[in-house]
Amino acid sequence: MCLKKVAITISIMIILTLGTLIYVQQQLTEYLKTPLIDKTQLFVVKPGSNFTRLGQKFFDAGIIPNLGWWRLLAKRYPELTAIKSGTYQLREGSNLLDILTLINKGKEYQYKVTFVEGSTFKDWLVSLQKESSLRPLQKTESEIIAALNIPHKKLEGLLFPETYHYNANMSAYKIIKKAYLHQQNILARLWAERDKDLPYKTPYEALIMASIIEKESNLASDRNKISSVFVNRLRLGMRLQTDPTVIYGMGDNYKGRIYRKHLREKTRYNTYVIKGLPPTPIAMPSEAALYATLHPAKTKYLYFVSKGDGTSYFSKNLKEHVRAVRKYILGK
Repeated sequence: MCLKKVAITISIMIILTLGTLIYVQQQLTEYLKTPLIDKTQLFVVKPGSNFTRLGQKFFDAGIIPNLGWWRLLAKRYPELTAIKSGTYQLREGSNLLDILTLINKGKEYQYKVTFVEGSTFKDWLVSLQKESSLRPLQKTESEIIAALNIPHKKLEGLLFPETYHYNANMSAYKIIKKAYLHQQNILARLWAERDKDLPYKTPYEALIMASIIEKESNLASDRNKISSVFVNRLRLGMRLQTDPTVIYGMGDNYKGRIYRKHLREKTRYNTYVIKGLPPTPIAMPSEAALYATLHPAKTKYLYFVSKGDGTSYFSKNLKEHVRAVRKYILGK
């Protein structure tokens, strides 16, 4: 009889234990899968944080309702306790499993900064300074050039314009390095596929021309024709006579307009005065501008003028060009 009571007692204890374990597991599952985030937000996990400190921070922020289940969670799911510091985006509707998986795998929030085609290095510096989540650029232009072993004196044109993503506290230098390497890869590929008999001796000369085409072209379909104008002029020994080079050469003196006197001012970049290409690019060209530079249209055009609607009118001789200027610029 005693053995029977013992057996019954043990059975009851087993049932209670199993029931408790099942209940705890159900509660932990609910704890993990209940949506916690009602509004998308950024959450920072500081270096040196551990699972216990993270739980306290979640509790203090009102993300989790209590810490009791959090402690049990560590025992039941130790694989979720690995914490990687960083800035994370907690999306609306996320549950604790979503959040811990994010932090466990170190999938940090990606900030982004966009550099438009035709922007200058000066523009890039302004954009980078506005990114409060980036560590400031500590190097000067000369120091960056030295660090990257760049065989040129300026970074103008050497950085590829697009949107770059970064983690919080990344150095601005890393973005510049990435942009430089990206531009180098694109330039090398396009240079290898270039048309024959172009008047450019090096990829850098092509980059200079691409920057001019980038600033001159408002319409993508005009780029290869604009490219042909400059190729034809270079072959004939004519000056390029392109306004964007005048503007770039003026630097901070440019106030939104150029006059005849500016066309006569001798700067290293004024292609109304100098022959051939300016010494460096005048902007960061796009891949499309680089392609147009290395694959110009086959034309006899020597001039072009903006028609005021985003397109350009192309001419084969000065007389035709003068008529186009009178019509589209002077309105006569």
